[in-house]
Amino acid sequence: MSDEQQSDPRPTSFLGEIKDAVSARSALLVLGVLALGVLFITSYAGAFHHPKPKDIAFGVVAPEQVKAQLVGELDKLPGHPLDPRAVASPAEADQQIKDRKIYGALLFDPRGTTDELRVASGGGAAVADALEEVVALVEKAQQPPRTVKTVDVAPIGKGDSRGLSSFYLVVGWCVGGYLCAAILAISYGARPANVRRAAIRLLTLALFSAALGLLGAVVIGPILGALPGSVCGLWGVGTLVVFAAGATTFAFQGMAGIVGIGLTVLVIVVAGNPSAGGAYPYPLLPPFWRAIGPALPPGAGTWASRSIAYFSGNAMTGPLLVLSAWALGGALLTFLFASLKKGREAVETSEVRQ
Repeated sequence: MSDEQQSDPRPTSFLGEIKDAVSARSALLVLGVLALGVLFITSYAGAFHHPKPKDIAFGVVAPEQVKAQLVGELDKLPGHPLDPRAVASPAEADQQIKDRKIYGALLFDPRGTTDELRVASGGGAAVADALEEVVALVEKAQQPPRTVKTVDVAPIGKGDSRGLSSFYLVVGWCVGGYLCAAILAISYGARPANVRRAAIRLLTLALFSAALGLLGAVVIGPILGALPGSVCGLWGVGTLVVFAAGATTFAFQGMAGIVGIGLTVLVIVVAGNPSAGGAYPYPLLPPFWRAIGPALPPGAGTWASRSIAYFSGNAMTGPLLVLSAWALGGALLTFLFASLKKGREAVETSEVRQ
């Protein structure tokens, strides 16, 4: 055997080749991606496989002598699909629907056998359909049987199929935000070298957020005609959504390095998208997804976008506070982890000199 063969460090067995080619870090990352894939399937299937109405906020307009009885009957329906409450008049019912306090209302007509159901498909076509189905069954079971006529007080725009355009818009904004942060991490390191570098990354993200927020609003509105409402209003919400997603990614990267991108995907994509109320509004989702949806960027962004498009910007305070909390929290944590990294590097340099 030659000296060259004797000094060849390459493994001679197949198992040795595997150990040499796949590092422990790579194996852990692959296992992490595997876990994300399983969680993705579990989350989406869990949220969407069996939607059913539960505690849909619902108004009842009826004469005083039958109002309490009717509310009680609706409240006792099997499975508790409705959360009924008495409303004084049709005008107040319409206003509460437009204020997004209730999803629909039943206007009982004591003079005939046909009642009126007010809905707002702009808040989610699936929940409007669910209300029609539930109320139709209730009316049919009355003696004598009654019928119901549906009136849509906030209808979906012609280009907004099933009211999903707002959700798709927010998904695009979120994807842009965390991809921008991920690209900066790949190009310049997962953790900023110091606080100044962190500030530069956040400033870059802010400019990117404003650009993508505006472009998304223009594409979804004037260009495609897929979503009505104020372009400026959508621009503002979009800027906040993109920045919240990107700043969250920065924070996770500062905490966990490149693995932070996976944590962002877990929070925003795996947990956030199916719970956003896009395909199925909150009253049709299982309890876990219904609980977390309003607190995550996709859910807050989808609600705010629909409010701008169909409800004159009503009921946006909560979602805007949620998005602001993610944006501000992500930015502050980015600065914190950058300062901690600088402190650790200073200590290490001092130890080396000693």
